[in-house]
Amino acid sequence: MDIKERVSLPNITKDNYPDTTRSAVLNKVFDIELKDTPLPPMKPTDVLIKVMAVGICGSDVHYYDTGHIGDFVVKKPLILGHESSGIIVATGDEVTDLKRGDRVAIEPGVPCGHCSYCREGKYNLCPKMQFMATPPVNGDLSELITYPQDFVFPIPDDMPYEIAALNEPFSVGIHVCQKLDVKPGTTAFISGAGAVGLLAILAFRQFGVDKIIISDSEDLRLKTAKKLGADDVIDIRQEDSLKRINQLTNDEGVDYVMDASGNPSAEREDLRTLKRGGKLAYVGVPTTDQVPLDVPFMTDHETQIFGIFRYANTYALGVKILAKHMDELENLLTNYYSLDQTKEALEKTRTDKAGSLKVVIYPNEQLRQN
Repeated sequence: MDIKERVSLPNITKDNYPDTTRSAVLNKVFDIELKDTPLPPMKPTDVLIKVMAVGICGSDVHYYDTGHIGDFVVKKPLILGHESSGIIVATGDEVTDLKRGDRVAIEPGVPCGHCSYCREGKYNLCPKMQFMATPPVNGDLSELITYPQDFVFPIPDDMPYEIAALNEPFSVGIHVCQKLDVKPGTTAFISGAGAVGLLAILAFRQFGVDKIIISDSEDLRLKTAKKLGADDVIDIRQEDSLKRINQLTNDEGVDYVMDASGNPSAEREDLRTLKRGGKLAYVGVPTTDQVPLDVPFMTDHETQIFGIFRYANTYALGVKILAKHMDELENLLTNYYSLDQTKEALEKTRTDKAGSLKVVIYPNEQLRQN
């Protein structure tokens, strides 16, 4: 039985359109409740999606156990989840390129489409961005969602929903490579081998980087990094990253650094792993308000620093790349839960970094078991 045949497709029309859908809701810190929530009606350019797989992100865990990330604070019940895929159940009257039964990856951010940032293609910077599971905007840990057609991307028939959901964290790595203007035949260092860092290995490979080095403190993450194509891994419990990178590059340093660790000390040290004129992308957000950087060193080395905020114009490309690497990406998927096990899924992600990578929740049929 193929992937499509394993999923039932409800027959929903204007006449029987549901008012509510079942969702996993964060009421307050550590309090997850499964309940019916309002299902917005479809606009003419919307599609109705049966959500099939949602990956748990670190941001979901932060909202779950602290109630905030920076200025974004959970002030009222919030539906979590933004790494997702599903199948189209119904389409609005003006939808032309998508149809009922299409399997899709869902880009979780919807910009205004009119501001200067949107007009320039930098819609990730849109001040009016509506990004899933970012208070007060709900996420998609729901059985059904309505969504604009422009941010829904068809996936191949043989692509598992779990792999399609990886397109969200993978898009960060693509965006990094685009912003840094990564060239073939170069070297890169990734600090932090969570899902974003691990998927960035694939992005750097796709852009032609010759040598990829990655660091972390968890055995599972480092082993997975090798499976995904990292040339060298650094266990920061046993080795000094800077010293090891100097050994691997004959004291030259690397062309590019992507910091996905969010560790302030690592973010300061990143500078010194670069070649003169190298480029550094900060992706991980530190828990402290500020991280002091060595400006004289940066000036002397003409270091180029990029702050990375989500991504833009990456989803279609991401699907194409993921489709070529589905077997190796299976190494990232470690744990599977039903919608009513959302709290267990969040706890697994929060407490078991040594034994889990990408934890997946199924809002409808549970396609895989632990």
